[in-house]
Amino acid sequence: MSITEEKITNRTLAEQTTAFESGNEAAAMAAAQINYHVMGYFPITPSTEIAQILDQKKAQGLHDIKLIAADGEHGSAGICYGAALSGARVVNATSANGFMYMIEQLPVQSGTRFPMVLNLVTRAISGPLDIRGDHSDLYYALNTGWLILTASTPQAAYDMNIMALKWSEHPEVRLPVIVAYDGFFTSHQKRRLSYFKDAKAVRAFVGETPPAGFDNVADPSQPITVGAHMNGDDLLNNHYQLHLAHERAGEIYQQIAAEYKALSGREYKVLDLYQMEDAEVALFLLNSAAETAKAIVDKLRAQGIKAGIIRPNVIRPFPAEEIRDALQGVKALLVGERADSYGGRGGNMTHEVRSALKLDPANQTIVLSRVFGLGGKDFYPDEAEAFFELAIEAMNQGEAAVPFDYFGQAAGDPVHELRPLLTPQHGDAFNSGLIQITPDEATGKLKVKLPPLRSLTAKPKRLAPGHGACPGCSAISSLELFYKGIEGDVVTLFQTGCSYVVTAGYPYTSHKQTFIHNLFQNGAATVAGVVEAFWERKRRGEIDVSDNVTFIMVTGDGGMDIGMGPAIGSALRNHKMIILEYDNEGYMNTGSQLSYSTPLGHQTSTSGVGKAQKGKAFHHKDTPQIMAATNIPYVFTGAEAFPQDLITKAAKAQWYAQHEGLVYGKVLSTCPLNWRSEDQLGTKILQTAVDSCFFPLYEIEHGVTNITYNPEAKNKRVSPQEWLKLMGKTKHMLKDDELLDVFEEEVNRRWERLKLKHESPLL
Repeated sequence: MSITEEKITNRTLAEQTTAFESGNEAAAMAAAQINYHVMGYFPITPSTEIAQILDQKKAQGLHDIKLIAADGEHGSAGICYGAALSGARVVNATSANGFMYMIEQLPVQSGTRFPMVLNLVTRAISGPLDIRGDHSDLYYALNTGWLILTASTPQAAYDMNIMALKWSEHPEVRLPVIVAYDGFFTSHQKRRLSYFKDAKAVRAFVGETPPAGFDNVADPSQPITVGAHMNGDDLLNNHYQLHLAHERAGEIYQQIAAEYKALSGREYKVLDLYQMEDAEVALFLLNSAAETAKAIVDKLRAQGIKAGIIRPNVIRPFPAEEIRDALQGVKALLVGERADSYGGRGGNMTHEVRSALKLDPANQTIVLSRVFGLGGKDFYPDEAEAFFELAIEAMNQGEAAVPFDYFGQAAGDPVHELRPLLTPQHGDAFNSGLIQITPDEATGKLKVKLPPLRSLTAKPKRLAPGHGACPGCSAISSLELFYKGIEGDVVTLFQTGCSYVVTAGYPYTSHKQTFIHNLFQNGAATVAGVVEAFWERKRRGEIDVSDNVTFIMVTGDGGMDIGMGPAIGSALRNHKMIILEYDNEGYMNTGSQLSYSTPLGHQTSTSGVGKAQKGKAFHHKDTPQIMAATNIPYVFTGAEAFPQDLITKAAKAQWYAQHEGLVYGKVLSTCPLNWRSEDQLGTKILQTAVDSCFFPLYEIEHGVTNITYNPEAKNKRVSPQEWLKLMGKTKHMLKDDELLDVFEEEVNRRWERLKLKHESPLL
C-alpha cells in the first residue's frame, strides 16, 4: 500500500452539519474556515457577496482574514499577488469585466508559480453590459496558466474551494487555482449543502501554511529576485516547466479528490459522468446547465434511448484522456457553450473536445456545437431535450447537418422596430439666454449672473421621466439641477453605476441627448477620445457642428476609485470636458460596499460594525484637492440643497470646459436606501453636511480657492454629530466617543486648511 493510499484509508469522515445556502455563501464559508491571510477585493456583481459575507464574519470575530478594499480589480490582483509573494494564503473573487481588468496580472502569478485561489463567479463580458451569467469570462481564463475547477452547485463551490487551496500549494504543483461557478444560477440560488462543523477539520485537510523558504520575499535574511525578464530560451524553459506542472497537476488532483472523499463522503472526479456507461448520444455541458439536463437523460432512457451527460469538474488541465475514454461508444455528442469563440466555428470547449478525440483514430463520435444561454438566458429541460434531438438526428444521419450554430436566437421582426417615444431635443431648446458669464481681466476669474431660479425651470429636462432611481436618491435630481446651468447641447458619458443603470436599460433610455456608457475605469479616457476627435474633425472641416457642445462625464458609486488613474491622466492632458461626480459615499450600484469616498466609521456592506471592527477604518478621499493638484482650470463642490450655488458653478464649468480645459466637480448625493435615512430628509441631510463643514462648498479657480458658502460666517455651523444622527449607517458612531473624536478632528482639520487656502491665494 502506498503512503497516499494508506493516508486515505486511515482518514475518517469528519462531522458535518447541514445548511441551506447559496454558492457565494458556500465559498465564503470555506474561505472563513480556511482562515486565509489576505483577500484583496473589489466589488462586482455577482461575486460581491463573497467579500460582504466575509466582512460580516470578520465583524463577528469568526476569522482573521485581512480584507483589503482595492481601487479596482487590477489593484486587487496586485494586492493578492504581493501577499502570495510574502508566503501568505490568498483568496479573491470577481466576475466578468472585473476578471478582464485583472487578467494582465494572472499570467504573472502562474508564470512565477505562486499559489492562490480565485472564485470566478461567471458573468457575461461587456459590451453591451449584462450582469447575468454565461461563460464568456471563464473562457478568457483558459490561457492564463491557472488551474480551473468548475462547480455546478453550492455544495461543489464549498468543497472545491477547500480542495483548491491544497491543490494550489502542493509542492509538485504550486499554481494558482480558479474555482468557477455560474453567476446567479449557482452564486445566488440556495441549495441544501453540508459543511464541516469544526473549521479544524478543514485546516487539517489543507495543512499548515507552507514554511517560508526560497519563495518568501518578506524574509530579508534570504534575499531573492522575482520576475526578472528572460530571453527566449529561458522563457521557453519557464513555460515548459509550467506545462509540466499542469500535466502533473491532473494526477495530483485525483489524489486530493480521493482524500477529500474520505473526509467528506463527496466525490469529485475529473469528469462527472451521468449515465455514460453505454451512452450513444450525449451532451457536454459546464456547470449548472448539466444539472438541468439530467432529468431529460432519465426521460430518454425510459424511452429506450441511451443518453448521457458529461460535465467536467476540471477544465485546466483539460481532461483529454478521460474524455476519450468516456466517448468510446458515443455516436453523437453535442457540446453546449455559454460563450463563443467568434469566427472559430465553435466555442473553446468544442475545439478542445474535438482535439482530444483526434488523438483516438478509432473514435467516430460526431461532435456538434451550440452556443446557448448567453447573458444569463435561462436553460430549461425542454431546451436540453432539443439538444438531445439534434444529437440523435446526427447519429441517425451519420453526420451533423449543421455542426455549429447559436441556439435560441430570434430574428428581428420589422413590425417591432424600435422607434423613439420622445422627439430628441438639441441646440436652442436648451438655451435660456438668461445666464451671463463675464471673464474678469483683473482677477482672471469668471463673473456669473443668474436670473431668478424660477425662470430657469422653463428649460427642458435633459432626462425624460421614467427612470428607475430609488425614492429619495438625489443623484438624478442633482444632475438635472446642474444641467440648468448648462446651455446648448451636451454629449454625456455615464460610467457604470446607479445613474447609468436606472436611465439606460435596453431597449429604453431616459436620455434626450447623446449618451454613452462605458465601464468604471474607462470613462474619462473615453470622453477624452470623443472630445479630441470632435475638435480634430471640426478643424479638418469634416463636421459642421456648433461650438456650443459640452462634453460631460458623470461618475459616482466609486467611479473615482477604479477610474481615478484615467481621470488624472485626462486632467493632466487638460481635455475640454467636465467630470462630474455624484458622491453617494459608496459602491451603491453593487449593494453599498465601501469606496474610498466612504467616511471614517461609516457602515457599509464591506465595513460592518461588530465586536471586531467599527465600520470603515480610514478617512475618505479628498478628491477635489487631488484633482486640483493637476492644475486644471476649475474645480468645485456642490450640493442640491444650495441650488443657486450649484447652477452658478455649472455655468462656470461649461465656460472653462469650452475655452480652457478640464473641469472637475463633486456633488454630494444622498442614498436613502444605503445611508438608511428617510426619503424626505434628503435636503436636510445635504444642508447639514454642508453646515457641519463635513462637505464644504468651495471652488478652485486657476489654483485660487474660494469658499462659496461659509456656515461660520452665517452663524449656521453645527456639529458633525448633527449630520451623523440623520443616518442609520452612522448610529453606532454616536455611542463611540473615541471614534467620534477622530472623525470630528478630521472634519475640522480639513475645514481649517480650506479656510487658510481661501485667505491666501498662494496656498
